[in-house]
Parts: sequence; C-alpha cells; structure tokens
Amino acid sequence: MSGATDGGAARRPPLVLVAEDGTIVRLDLARMLVERAGFETVVEARDGEEAVALAREHEPDLAILDVNMPRLDGIEAARRILAERPLPIVMLTAYSDDASVGRAIEAGVFAYVVKPFREQDLLPAIRAAQARYQELLELRARYDSVTDALAAQRSVEQAKTLLVKREGLSSAEAFTRLLGASKQSGQPLEVIAGAVVEAFAKR
Repeated sequence: MSGATDGGAARRPPLVLVAEDGTIVRLDLARMLVERAGFETVVEARDGEEAVALAREHEPDLAILDVNMPRLDGIEAARRILAERPLPIVMLTAYSDDASVGRAIEAGVFAYVVKPFREQDLLPAIRAAQARYQELLELRARYDSVTDALAAQRSVEQAKTLLVKREGLSSAEAFTRLLGASKQSGQPLEVIAGAVVEAFAKR
C-alpha cells in the first residue's frame, strides 16, 4: 500500500474505502479493517455513485465494494473507479455463480468474497487483491493505458484460474508458473497466459 501524499515527501496512514448499503455490515467491515487488516482510516459509502465520488476524492489504498447497491451496482462502480485510477478492489457478493464472477473479473476486480463472510475469508481476499494489484502495476509499466493493462491482467487471471482448477495449483503457484514461462521464453506474461487458455480450450 503506497499511501503517499502529494509530492511524495511523506506517507499517509493506509486508507480503505468500504461501499455497502447495509449499515451493520458496513460498520462491521470498518471495525475489522482497522483492528485486523492494518488500516487506520475507513471511508464509508452507502451506494455505488457515492463510492466512485469518494474514491476520486480520497484516493484509497484499497476498496471493498458490495455488488448489490442502490443507484449504481458495485461492479459498475469498480469499472468507473479503475478507469480513473487502478487500486486493489475486493468485491462482496451474495452470488458465486460464474456470470457474477465473470462480470467482476471483466471489470478488473482483483478478488471477491461471498456473503455471509467471516474474517478468515476477508483477510486472504485483501492480500490476494493487493498481490494482483502489484501484478497489474508490472503489466502497466509496459502499456500506454490502464485499459490495456487491465485487459492483460484479465488474460493472466483467466490463465491462473484454469491452472488452479485443472492442475490443482494455488493462485500463487499458478502465477509463478506463468511468470517462469514468460522469463524462459522471453514472451510477455499476457502472451503466455493467452497460450495457456488456448491450450486448455483444446483439451
């Protein structure tokens, strides 16, 4: 988490944005994030439009968004937030179906947690989102736009998901395998990921 202030002279306390229309869930999340996840400041939004505005205003180090919110759903809010500034996003969802997860991945969300969640579900998802965000930064360094970097990130995520399901690897092991193949071949990571997806599609 960067937390750098303007000018880069100092580091601000880590800040997280929580967008959840359920007051009790939102307060419980805020408490958990301060007590267990190391965040000092929590900015709270009650709907998707407020989440987009607060992300623009506060530039959080992490965002946790509920899928079902008034005015703007969490996935569209995530899409708009990421279009302006990449950051780790964890999605809270009552649905674990492929369509919902696919929409979240397409938007650029880095991790998701199915409700009702426990602390032991949320904290690993936060760590996973932060790790995938670092992967995105590496990809972004090779692209002119955030959009292109996110597209490459989605390709890598798709390949990692297939390796986890088909080869029994952990997410970290899958990424290490892709990274190793990229370095060995000299091909960009997203090219290797695309080849993996294509190879599994032929099986």
